[in-house]
Amino acid sequence: MPFNIGIVELLVICVFGLLIFGRRLPEVMRSLGRSVVEFKKGMRGVEDEIRDEMDKVDDRASPPAGPPPNLNQNSGSPAEPTPAKDGEAVS
Repeated sequence: MPFNIGIVELLVICVFGLLIFGRRLPEVMRSLGRSVVEFKKGMRGVEDEIRDEMDKVDDRASPPAGPPPNLNQNSGSPAEPTPAKDGEAVS
């Protein structure tokens, strides 16, 4: 970890921040909070756009459904011509 900040260093940074910002500190924190909210809204918008584009690509990539296969009513398998046995008629 490149930054080993202890409690003493953190307190010095806080006191220095209070001296610099003083009375404007609530205003600065409020604007920082608004910035974070706007950033999150922007990220949600980008995520939604990416999802929409991915859905469009998936829809184009899937093959269209063709007509169902012709099923033989007796066996439930696709209808195929049955070979004739010796002496039998083909129906």
